[in-house]
Amino acid sequence: MGLVYSRADDAKAPPAKAGPGGDSSPPPMPNFSFASQAAAVAKEIKESERPNYLELPQPVRYEDIQREGIISLKPDTFEGLRFEINKPLNQHFFLSHNLFMGNMELQTGGRQIIKTPVGTYEFGATTVSESQNLVLMGRLASDGRLSGRIKYDVANWLGFKVQAQLANAANQSQVMLDTDVKGGDWNAQLKLGAPGFVGLNYFQSLTPKLSAGGEFFYLPSNPKSGVGLALRHQGDKHVATCQVATTGLMNMQYTHKVTEKVTLAADFMWHLLSRDVTATVGYDVVLRQCRIRGKADTNGVITTLLEERFSPGINFVLSAEMDHWQSNYKFGFGIVAGE
Repeated sequence: MGLVYSRADDAKAPPAKAGPGGDSSPPPMPNFSFASQAAAVAKEIKESERPNYLELPQPVRYEDIQREGIISLKPDTFEGLRFEINKPLNQHFFLSHNLFMGNMELQTGGRQIIKTPVGTYEFGATTVSESQNLVLMGRLASDGRLSGRIKYDVANWLGFKVQAQLANAANQSQVMLDTDVKGGDWNAQLKLGAPGFVGLNYFQSLTPKLSAGGEFFYLPSNPKSGVGLALRHQGDKHVATCQVATTGLMNMQYTHKVTEKVTLAADFMWHLLSRDVTATVGYDVVLRQCRIRGKADTNGVITTLLEERFSPGINFVLSAEMDHWQSNYKFGFGIVAGE
């Protein structure tokens, strides 16, 4: 019998091998759909994190760049007895009474410190407008000191502030006028003071977290002038600042919020002309019924301030400052009534 051969047999036959174990058909093309999607998502995330330099946040004022560290590094300590009563008469008018009995230090030019007893009573009044754009404050002390402050915001971008202090002693009376101007990502301030002071500062946001600026001041009476530069970096839990001035002062400060109730701060001060260096570490701890603030520096000064809440509106205050090198010790206690 003869063999029958057709083209259909060729279609059913497997493809010919290129060699032992080889295949002449091209390999399948790889699927790049997942890689392309991942690259598109990464590009979108990168573009969303890219700062918009046309919409930077409003920075703090130049004189407030270290406001977070002041609470820990500069507690309001005192020596003696302090009694304060703050009484709001309504939502717009407040009265205050302050009684202090303690010691006042007199510097002798050396290491010896002379303390003289002093007692003062101070009456204060504060009024706030309904729109809160006008604030008037006044303080009158039993030793003849009269101080006042007026703060008026004309608009969101313009504000004025006047501070005055009048005293019987010579060279202790002064008046300061501040003009604050705010932009979208910058602010500036002009200061005019009597008996003689002119100051100007400017602060600008460079990135969402970094801002920089400078200041200039002039004292016509001396005459004396100076220029300062400053940097501020604010993260989610930290604030770092650096200031340099032509007066020979360099200051660096770092504040870190460990938790919602614990804040740590460090400060480094260097006077270039006198070669005096001081480093300080401070803390601020808020507990359920009390708040503890304190600091310690390289000059041997240890400071602690304790505020204990007895009941709503009544706080007990304990203050201590120990300077072992100069044998100077300050202890005080007080009561603060009212919010």
